[in-house]
Amino acid sequence: MDRNLEERRKTILSLLNEEGKVKVVELSKRFAISEVTIRGDLDALEQEGLLERVHGGAISNYKSYYAMNFNDRMEANQEEKRRIAMEAAAMINDGDTLILGSGTTPLYVVRELKEQRNLILLTNSLSVVQEASRNPNIKFVVLLGGNFNGEYQFTSGDDAISQLSKYKADKLILSSDGVSSEFGVTTYHHMEAELNRQMIARVNKTIVVADYTKIGRADFSHISDIDQIDCIISNHNANKEEIAAFEEAGIEVRLV
Repeated sequence: MDRNLEERRKTILSLLNEEGKVKVVELSKRFAISEVTIRGDLDALEQEGLLERVHGGAISNYKSYYAMNFNDRMEANQEEKRRIAMEAAAMINDGDTLILGSGTTPLYVVRELKEQRNLILLTNSLSVVQEASRNPNIKFVVLLGGNFNGEYQFTSGDDAISQLSKYKADKLILSSDGVSSEFGVTTYHHMEAELNRQMIARVNKTIVVADYTKIGRADFSHISDIDQIDCIISNHNANKEEIAAFEEAGIEVRLV
């Protein structure tokens, strides 16, 4: 894909996730290109499942998920997340040091760590810490300090990044709001993206846990290109073209 085209579509998705709606006329003026070209962009992004076309523009077809609180998100697609978590837990060995990102699926993973022994966890998720405290197989937990987001129960910022730099881990369990062969791994929470990038840099293996609704989506803030990911765990009903593209890129894909 032409680089200008790719950057323009990334910007369109960013605007969409910020505002919930974009208009053809305004996008045409912003990018100084024809409305026909903008409509082509929106049509292409709709085919990828990244937005919904409406008269005169497009709306986000994922906005309702962002409006949910953490508990509501835990209930969304919970069976799919639970199966993903079981598969991720099966990849963990006794004595592993793990980094877990925030989000609901990593929390499900912690609940499935029933057989492994002497685990060490590092995380920026208060919910993960609370769940891990109930698991006798976890030796100890490091909560990365920093700016705390009370709504979604995670820390971020320079303090968290500085603390993370002191550690090295075997595996990272990373949740995301979008995993796309074109746009990479993305998140709605831009303040957490840099911490997620540093997590990837501090581990031997990065495992992205993403239910089928996240596959093929691109969100507001870029975390990493797809080639920085070692394994993606998703569901059998995930977008088949995207899954094929991941495998072609040499990524281990596990569907449950």
